Amino acid sequence: MNFRRQKIEEVSVNLTPLIDVVFLLLIFFMVSTTFTRETQLKLDLPQAVSGERVEDRTIRQLELTINATGEMALNERTLITSDLKTLMAALQKESAGNTDLPLVISADAQTPHQFVITAMDAAGQLGLNHLRLTTSEAEADAAK
Repeated sequence: MNFRRQKIEEVSVNLTPLIDVVFLLLIFFMVSTTFTRETQLKLDLPQAVSGERVEDRTIRQLELTINATGEMALNERTLITSDLKTLMAALQKESAGNTDLPLVISADAQTPHQFVITAMDAAGQLGLNHLRLTTSEAEADAAK
């Protein structure tokens, strides 16, 4: 008996098509992804013991944020300057003439009082009568 050994075929996996597909997917996701640049001002809100919590965020509103140095942002868009004229133009543009929209003013606890008064003055001149000032809840110990 003559036994012949069978040739063992080498098993190999060709990774080239897999690498091509992965690179194509990577390029697709890189091209289709949009990057948004959000600017947010850092705030340490003043504290208050009394007040009402407003939970209804479904109503369209204008949100004005003022940080400790006086920089302002309206609906998360930073304003170029913090003067009355610029603020009034931005409020007019965002409200589109609707004076029934509430204006929520969130000012840092260290913000100079003048910036808050300027914001309230701009709102008053445009006829925005629904103003809210944002505070954080004070601890029970600090109230005593």
